[in-house]
Amino acid sequence: MVQSVELLLDERSDDAIRREWNYLAELGLPSQARHAGASNRPHITIAVASRIDDVAERRLAALIADGRDAGSWRFPESVRLGGLVVFGGSRAVLARSVVPTSALLDLHARVYEALADSPGIPPHLEPGHWTPHVTLAMRARPEDIGSAASHLVTDLQDVDAEVSAVRRWDGDARVDWLIG
Repeated sequence: MVQSVELLLDERSDDAIRREWNYLAELGLPSQARHAGASNRPHITIAVASRIDDVAERRLAALIADGRDAGSWRFPESVRLGGLVVFGGSRAVLARSVVPTSALLDLHARVYEALADSPGIPPHLEPGHWTPHVTLAMRARPEDIGSAASHLVTDLQDVDAEVSAVRRWDGDARVDWLIG
């Protein structure tokens, strides 16, 4: 399965993304609103591996604490959710882009380094290859993506969001928890 590290959004930004999810669902289009799992919430995935052990988890917690305590680097406390982005394939993903600031890219590189010993890190999540985003719909047909984008783009505005927490997801156990 998958293990991940995710940035969670403040309540206002979380609500804004959920409104977009609900809007897509009301139109009968693919939407994350259809995912009924208790852990389903808007987030930015910054790392994925097939396994993250306790040693790597402790490195992550120390890294986040250092960044939040104004240690040797600064944790990105805010992010901007921008326009739409599509990840293609026979079943595509529609997402809100996250404007990549130097602080966000620095966090991503530091998390990648903390997890470097973890197996199964996909190449698209390596520094320089990562596209930060918040998923709106997954496993959509290309025609659904076009319809969803055309409905959303009319009222789409950037969202200035705060990073409220860092979460770990364990896909094997199907549980999540906050770190740092």
